[in-house]
Amino acid sequence: MLDRIRLPLVLGALAMIGPFSIDMYLPALPALGASLNASPGAVQGTLAIYFLGLACGQMMYGPMSDRFGRRGPLFVGLSLYTVAATACALAPDVQTLTVARLFQALGGCSGMVIARAMVRDVSDERGSVRLMAQLMLVMGVAPVIAPIVGGAVLPVFGWRGIFALLAVYGVTMLAVIALFLPESLPIERRRRDGFAAVLRVWVGLLMDRRFLGLALAGGFISGGMFTYISGSPFVFMELNGVPPGHYGFYFGANALGIMAMGQIVGRLAHRIPPKRILPVTITVPFVSGLVLLLVTKTGFGGFPAMLVALFFFVAMMGGVMPLTTALAMGPHGAVAGSASALMGTLQFSIGALSGTVLGALQDGTAVPMAMVIAGCGVAGWCSRRFLAR
Repeated sequence: MLDRIRLPLVLGALAMIGPFSIDMYLPALPALGASLNASPGAVQGTLAIYFLGLACGQMMYGPMSDRFGRRGPLFVGLSLYTVAATACALAPDVQTLTVARLFQALGGCSGMVIARAMVRDVSDERGSVRLMAQLMLVMGVAPVIAPIVGGAVLPVFGWRGIFALLAVYGVTMLAVIALFLPESLPIERRRRDGFAAVLRVWVGLLMDRRFLGLALAGGFISGGMFTYISGSPFVFMELNGVPPGHYGFYFGANALGIMAMGQIVGRLAHRIPPKRILPVTITVPFVSGLVLLLVTKTGFGGFPAMLVALFFFVAMMGGVMPLTTALAMGPHGAVAGSASALMGTLQFSIGALSGTVLGALQDGTAVPMAMVIAGCGVAGWCSRRFLAR
């Protein structure tokens, strides 16, 4: 197995394919709509369909990786991702782009679900928290640099150049897996279950209140993050006059908070049981989401106050996600792929639902974004408090 430095780097690079493919093209959304003569709703649809693809695809790769090992499904998924990213770059209209984005997500989610499963393959509960925190450090690079890279590529190569670069990323990761990522699931530990048995595993996981509560807690905080991703281009650039070239810096500041929080939680897990850390980390987005809604509704503090509230909500992703993932999957090492897939599906389904609700509530102000984020914070706290306790 890879050493303790290279393993988080490789798994983090795999896991951040999904978010990287979202964040890089955010600054290009207005230009994309103008180029393809598409409405804002149709352009936002290319983002929503990506969330849907991430949610659905993980249900496939989890059982596949439990049955056939981790590397094979990774090769399949990343190959699909690379072909679909190329199709996005060549799309003649927004309808074709939307379909290509769906297949891009169906391929890219393989890295996310299998990276979590490999963490469980090689570590216990506390080790999983530390390794997941290291992954959050690597994954945190994506929201920092992706919008900045997208903003730099846009004026030179246009929005199509962004998708071409993502295709290159897919090819690069295929080479990295082939050269540097050994199999983490030995043949003797692989499951030979049929589809009916896989369904029984999923039903059993959903009936486990602890697993479900932790998965939903992380999922709702992720849903708030996805709402921020979907709504912030409009709120920042249209309502508050942030230039497209500067948007990535605002976005990146929050991502730095994710990275910092991940490292704090990873260090705390050496000394404090993870189940004692989670109640604190889940309370911060609960409170900051409500503060964001209050600030947005009243206008108190203006844009700077909104940025502060958003920072505390988003930064806590770096603590909530490693803790909920490790605690939920800890007792389910024998079905780590299926458990990881179910967690991912729940999280991205909530993300897709949050984006849909945001679109339905859109009224030309920042209030709908704040409402959905606050709702996600409250729901995440309640899931941990009343289901997972």
